[in-house]
Amino acid sequence: MKEQNYRLSICLGLLCLVLNHTLLRAESRPNILFIMSDDHANKAISAYDDSLVNTPNIDRLANEGALFENAFVTNAICGPSRAVILTGKHSHLNGMKTNRDEFDGSQVTFPKLLRHNNYQTAVIGKWHLKTNPTGFDYWKILPGQGHYYNPDMKDEKGTATHPGYVTDVITDESISWLKQRDSEKPFFLMVHHKAPHRNWMPNLKYLNRFEGHEFQVPENFHDAYTGRKSLGKQQLTISKHMDIQYDLKVPCETCVPAEVNRRAEGAMRKALDRMTSEQLEQWEEGYRSEYQSFETLEKSDRAFDEWKLQRYLEDYLRCIISVDESVGALLQFLDEEGLSENTLVIYTSDQGFFLGEHGIFDKRYMYEESLRTPLLMRLPGKIDSETIVSELVQNLDFASTFLDFSGVAIPDDFQGKSLKPLIEGDTSEKWRESIYYHFSEEGWGVDSHFGVRTSDFKLIHFYSDTFQWELYDLRNDPQEMHNLITDPNYADVLADLKRQLIELQTQYQDSVVLHE
Repeated sequence: MKEQNYRLSICLGLLCLVLNHTLLRAESRPNILFIMSDDHANKAISAYDDSLVNTPNIDRLANEGALFENAFVTNAICGPSRAVILTGKHSHLNGMKTNRDEFDGSQVTFPKLLRHNNYQTAVIGKWHLKTNPTGFDYWKILPGQGHYYNPDMKDEKGTATHPGYVTDVITDESISWLKQRDSEKPFFLMVHHKAPHRNWMPNLKYLNRFEGHEFQVPENFHDAYTGRKSLGKQQLTISKHMDIQYDLKVPCETCVPAEVNRRAEGAMRKALDRMTSEQLEQWEEGYRSEYQSFETLEKSDRAFDEWKLQRYLEDYLRCIISVDESVGALLQFLDEEGLSENTLVIYTSDQGFFLGEHGIFDKRYMYEESLRTPLLMRLPGKIDSETIVSELVQNLDFASTFLDFSGVAIPDDFQGKSLKPLIEGDTSEKWRESIYYHFSEEGWGVDSHFGVRTSDFKLIHFYSDTFQWELYDLRNDPQEMHNLITDPNYADVLADLKRQLIELQTQYQDSVVLHE
């Protein structure tokens, strides 16, 4: 009997050790705070480039964690990018190839896997996938694109208007959820900002920021698109396609009839109608100097185009300041609650954005400005401060990364790779040498195209209308001004890139045709 009791006590002791170890592992699993803005060019983050705006709070993530120098998207358009992040699969497999598609919420996503493994999950802010979120314990989203002022927000109970500026509202709602969460579980929270999406309506308190400041005009702002007929047919130029009222905030009574876009006029009126009388009064006062400068401006082509660029950058960067302020508020909450040490914080965007390069705005293209996305991560004790990651990574990798950090098995059909080894300096496994991109949403004069990018070169194939190949030497031509597709000196490079392109399409199961 004594021997049996002894054995029983040993078994119980071992069981307690196993249970304690399991509980310890559960408690030590990191929280994850994923902050994503919309259309944030990485050159509009001072950790990447300090020539445009100062972003001290986003920079803090780089100072205390890792900055990815070469982070890219698989498809530079809002809804598809978000679907890639959720599923860890390219657009042609997750079903969200364009913004016109609806996301199939029944498929496997990493939030569902985290939730199944005892994470408390939530998404707050811009969703833009047409169907309601699945795999979350809590969600509160902007219907459609959402509004900058006094936005509506939708949850399982219905839709309600929230007074204030959208970036502040999303931040407050996120902190409110964090305060009410189940503190016994690790959390995964997606904070999705609307800003700085078009039409770049800033917080009223920042309407005068950058007034009188002269931003440097990009060297290729007046690009003639020589040798790149795909660029020549797009309808995203600042000179011809940026609307005076909707984008640049000049009231229509000061416009000439040829400058009035009635659809944009209606959209602007709806946006302003959401404001209270006090907000509208501040808005009109804040833009008074812009109205006056437009009236006195000499409308010669070059001067007028550069004036539009300055106005565009002012409002775009004013929106960025509020996003940076939001990151600061979230980091401060983590600090005050003692959560910083065990929370993986990520900042990124759904894609990059053109800030006048090639004379255009928007995204869509595989050119560097929209292909690149900011990516910064912080997790004290796991990620060394001021870590620089130079490998080629994509938003395709996010799902696998979050599961890896959480100790959750990565499904075999997820196409991305965990970034955890890169962050931790593990070089035992060879990293990818090239990335694959495929944009298939027709519109704005942008043809469907796919391509491959390595550290030195880029090959793009436009296939829906122009049937053009473009080849760039990124080291010698980082602005992508010279299409080398017919240059005999690059024949071997071209052949190798086409080989890699076919291999990537096979690897990612994308059945498209190469037009010679």
